[in-house]
Parts: sequence; structure tokens; C-alpha cells
Amino acid sequence: MTIKKKQEILLDITGIAFGGRGIAKIDGYTVFVDKAVPGDRVVARIVKKKKAYAEARTIEVVEPSQDRVSAPCKYSGTCGGCKWQFLDYRKQLIYKQQHVAEAMERIGAITGVTVHETLPSGKMFGYRNKMEFSCSDRRWLLPEELGDPGIEKTFALGLHVPGTFDKIIDIEQCLLHPDQGNRILNDVKEYMKTSGFPAYGIRSHEGFWRFLMLRHSVSRNQWLVNLITSEDSPEAVGPLAKILMAGHDNIAGVVNNVSGKKAAVSMGDFEKTVEGKSCLNERLGIFDFEISANSFFQTNTRGAETLYETVRNYAELSGRESIVDLYCGTGTIAIWLSKQAGNVLGLEIVESAIADARKNCRRNNIDNCSFLSGDIRESISAIDYRPDVLVIDPPRVGMHKDVVDKVDSMGAKRIVYVSCNPATLARDLSLLASNYVIDEIQPVDMFPHTYHIEAVARLTKKR
Repeated sequence: MTIKKKQEILLDITGIAFGGRGIAKIDGYTVFVDKAVPGDRVVARIVKKKKAYAEARTIEVVEPSQDRVSAPCKYSGTCGGCKWQFLDYRKQLIYKQQHVAEAMERIGAITGVTVHETLPSGKMFGYRNKMEFSCSDRRWLLPEELGDPGIEKTFALGLHVPGTFDKIIDIEQCLLHPDQGNRILNDVKEYMKTSGFPAYGIRSHEGFWRFLMLRHSVSRNQWLVNLITSEDSPEAVGPLAKILMAGHDNIAGVVNNVSGKKAAVSMGDFEKTVEGKSCLNERLGIFDFEISANSFFQTNTRGAETLYETVRNYAELSGRESIVDLYCGTGTIAIWLSKQAGNVLGLEIVESAIADARKNCRRNNIDNCSFLSGDIRESISAIDYRPDVLVIDPPRVGMHKDVVDKVDSMGAKRIVYVSCNPATLARDLSLLASNYVIDEIQPVDMFPHTYHIEAVARLTKKR
């Protein structure tokens, strides 16, 4: 059968790919179908045609899979935040386990490794402790909004249409963070629209309001509001901060990050505290952490505890071990392991993260953790001893080949590898497999209703 771009075709979905798209086969030819899951029969439109595969978008679900559920969010299917809301959560966990196992075999050529059932998130909704909303001077209209003359089209505060940088859906409610966050969002939106200061144009690079970032402390139920603007204007942000502090008694503070850069990033050139405090306090297990507007912190607080406890179990600590923590960030894993370790050395390229790690150690009276800042490829060379345990938690791109070689040569007894990307996890483990046994892998779901998955691998040095 000849497949052409823009063609509409009836497809039976038989599998699901990493990235969340359904898989259909036509005479052995693969079609990846957005918004479809195994068991669906759909009419889909071909949007991209390649020699080895095609990509399509679901136009109509003719026969739904038994695993389909009603998505509670009205933006589901339009917003790119959580593409799997229409998929039963139990199946989400199964497919995430499957994605990790398939990556090991197809990318890493690693067979026979136990990939455990995915550990679920304690919450399926309201689990995010951080949300970032973008401003725009052009509102992207939902299908039901087209032709409605009463809709304001020159302002939006919300989330991106998937695959775009300049199309913003005006969001009233996101179910992934606590509901009070939605009330704060709408208070901010109403003020911005009547403030006399325009929303920032993502294409024109003109305007004032750029982003709204909300952070939530789960343990203390407090909020930090970060207003990102293109200029420093106390007369604009000051009244908004006072309104928010008066209307919500658990907002710890309001800060203003000012960014004149064209790049669409929420970290400002400088930050000012407008009202209240500039940080939140959060608790993971027995440890306290201070979180500023731009600090890195796992977005699912209780899920992070599950993840870190898996790391601790795989490290098999007795209280005497020396640990090296690569890509340590703000030191959360190092601190989590500190009570059961002899000493922990963390390496991280971001100097501000290292400063936060040291501050968090002082906050928790921990004196057996130390940290080095700098490029991991260089700072790892300063380690002149054989650690008992290596903890590795790299970014999505995984480890640089030079780092893999150094890790291999260090000869740690155990390696605990934490990954947010099954593909690079499989690649890196395959490079270590000549000297290490890959004992087991534990997927941990930190992001319900998305295809994203964390996984922890335990490796033991071969004799």
C-alpha cells in the first residue's frame, strides 16, 4: 500500500513507542501515531513520510482501546504537558517498564537483566511542586474557541502547544500541580491583563510580562511566586505582589527575575525580592532543604523520596563506604546517603548548585559531604582513590565518553546509575558491561500522564 503525506488512513494500533506515540504496521511499514494507544482503531492523517517510517496524527478514534479513560483536563490533546491523560494509569506504568526493557535490548544490546515493575507515584494529579507558565501577546485558540468574538486574543498566560515555541494556550487550570496554584495563576493573570503593561511577544521580543513560575513546598504547604519580566519595574510588580500576599496567607514570598535576553528562559539577569522571603523550605525524609526560585529540585517531592530510597538500597551501605556522586546538583542524593556512608564527594559543573549543596549540608549539620565544581571530565581526574560506590545521575544526554572511560577505570565496587532517559541509560550501561554486571533496574514514575520515566540501575564490579 502506498503511503502519502496528508493521506487519511484507518489504522489498528498494536504497540507504543518511547515518546508516547502509538505504533501501527502497514505491510511491515511502521507508522507512529500521535494520540493513540495499543488497542485503538483510528483514522489518522499522515504528517511526515520517510523511507523507513511515517508519522501520523489521530483524527478520529473509531474503536477505543479498553485501556482508554476519560481525560479530566479540558486541554488534554492540545497542551503538551501530559500526553497520556487518556491512558489508564496502570497501563502507563506497564509501558514505562516496557520502554526501559526495550531500550536495554535494542540500544544497549543488553539481555537477561531484570527490569522491575515501575514504582508508582503516590499522586497521579497535583504532584508537581514547580510550574512555569509563559506569557504571550498572541493567544492560541482551542478548536471550540475559534470564531468566538468575545475571546481576548492579545494576551495569554499558560502552556505551549507541543512542538512549538511561540504558541501559548491560555490556561485556567493545570491538574498536575496543587489546586491553589491554579487560583494563584488566575489572580496573576487578571492583574497582568489590566496592569497597563503588555505581555511579552515571543516573536517581536517586545513587551513586559514574560513568565510566571510557581513553586510549592509540600511539607510546609507554602508557595514561592516568581514573576519574570523584561525590565525592572517596581510599579508593575509591587502591587501584584501585595495582592497575592494579601489573598493567600501561605505565600512565603514573591520575587522578580528580570531578563532582557531574547532567549525564552525564566532565569533572569538578576533577581529581586518583592515581598516576603526569597526561598522556600522543603523536607525530604529527615532532611531540610532551602529552595530558591532558580534552584534545581525534583518536581515530584514524594516521588523523589522513592527515587532516593531506591538509590540508597542499591548502594548497599554499611556506614563506612566512600561514595563519589557524579552530577550531584544541589546535593540531594549525597545528603540522602550521608547518614549511612563514611564520606561522600559530589561533582557538579554548575557552581550555584554546588553553593546550594554546601548550604544544605550546613542546614542539616552534615559534615561528611564535600563538593567539587567544574566540568566532570576534568574534576573526575582529581579523584586519586578507588571509591566503594559511584552514584551517577547525569542529564538526559547521559555521560560523555571520557567520563565513561574514567568511571570504568576507577573500579568502584558498585555503581548506582540514575537516569531520566532510557536510551542514554542503555548506551552508557553497554559501555560499562565489559567490567560490570548489570544486576537489576528499577523504574520509578515521577511524572504520571507523561511518557517520561526515571530508572535506577545497580551494577557490580566483575571479579
